[in-house]
Amino acid sequence: MDRPAQFAGIYTDSEFNPIKKPEIFYCRIPNDYLPEPKAVLINGITPQFVIKKGFNEAEFAKRIYNILTIKRICIVGYNNIQFDDEVTRNIFYRNFYDPYSWSWKNSNSRWDILNVVRACYALRPDGINWPKNKDGYASFKLKHLTHANSIIHSNIHNAISDVYATIGVAKLVKNKQPKLFEFLFSNRIKEKIISMIDIIGMKPLVYVSNIFGSSRSNISLILPLAWHPNNNNNLIVVDLSKNLYPLIQSDIFTLQNSILEEIPLKLIHLNKCPVLVSINTLRHQDIIRLKLNIKLCFDNLELLRHNPEIRKKALILFNKSKSKLADFPNDNVDTKLYDGFFSISDRFKMKIIQQTNPCLLERLNLKFENIRLKELLFRYRARNFPDTLNLVEKKYWEIHRKNIFNEKKISSFLLEIKLLKQLYNNNPVKIKILKSLYLYAKQLLRVNK
Repeated sequence: MDRPAQFAGIYTDSEFNPIKKPEIFYCRIPNDYLPEPKAVLINGITPQFVIKKGFNEAEFAKRIYNILTIKRICIVGYNNIQFDDEVTRNIFYRNFYDPYSWSWKNSNSRWDILNVVRACYALRPDGINWPKNKDGYASFKLKHLTHANSIIHSNIHNAISDVYATIGVAKLVKNKQPKLFEFLFSNRIKEKIISMIDIIGMKPLVYVSNIFGSSRSNISLILPLAWHPNNNNNLIVVDLSKNLYPLIQSDIFTLQNSILEEIPLKLIHLNKCPVLVSINTLRHQDIIRLKLNIKLCFDNLELLRHNPEIRKKALILFNKSKSKLADFPNDNVDTKLYDGFFSISDRFKMKIIQQTNPCLLERLNLKFENIRLKELLFRYRARNFPDTLNLVEKKYWEIHRKNIFNEKKISSFLLEIKLLKQLYNNNPVKIKILKSLYLYAKQLLRVNK
């Protein structure tokens, strides 16, 4: 699981002009975790640096929470919904903050400029230079977009540099395609998106998402089919550009034993700012440029109208489908954020933990309803306030660390460093970082013996 090394952000006005000084701070690495060498090579932040300059994760989480819970703000990033926000949720989960409310409570919201850029390329590409990747498709990597459009991005993958680069890209799209930009901003809220959906009337929509892939310009026509039977944030849709006959002709048993990705049914997560627009947004030149087979899409729409049993199949299919994680059960409480919400009683006890002086944490005698919280509290103390552990708890923590740093894990880590050293043999900066990682791992193992 990814661990944070750095936080950076800045408050701006609605025109993306900074109105305060940037917030930049670091997170100390816990002693039961080895960072991914490739990730460290990218950001250049070594364990030794964050140990010296960073806060423990409890303080790190508190500072982020205080920033993100200011009223009436929109939290914006680049690929934040798929990555940064998930890291943030897990930080809050491990440190007894509400993992979700920061993004919606007190009129707050979130938005992802990466989705805006994809939509701009697919629907209104004029005025922006679109770089290509090695396969000849549009590249939406931040470093490629900034370079192609002369936006300052001096220290790629440095958090504050990426913040300013994201601001630059947001300004670019807002200036070149203001109507699309304002539409997407207004429709980032789940309630606004729901107002566009007409399941009974079988109204098709244009959906922009990376699930369709670069070869399709991340776009397709879809038909909202049904609400997910177990999660009202999820909408089941049909990809109208695909062959629907297997879906029509196959029985539910056959479909249940198929790979979900091979079936022309998709899930849209309405709480993740999906890009849905009216089909009237598509101009004739867009249809030609995007190579959309509109006739196939509308033929499929007629098929769906004459085969209502597909909706029943979809509901059964998604009701029975298991999450990918369910096939790989584990006992690591750190990975169990999505194992359910905490009760009101447990949330009250979580606030008590936050408000308790660290030196008094061991005296807390809290009876939790959810079994995750007991182990979370122990790990919270061990990682952030190890001096609060008694002798029995210290032994338990060392057993935990030995299980983490098993022979397979260490061998894999050292082999990766060795291979990366060979790869970057002529790069003294990266070699220095890799040596720092090796020394840190060596120190951890020595302490762990």
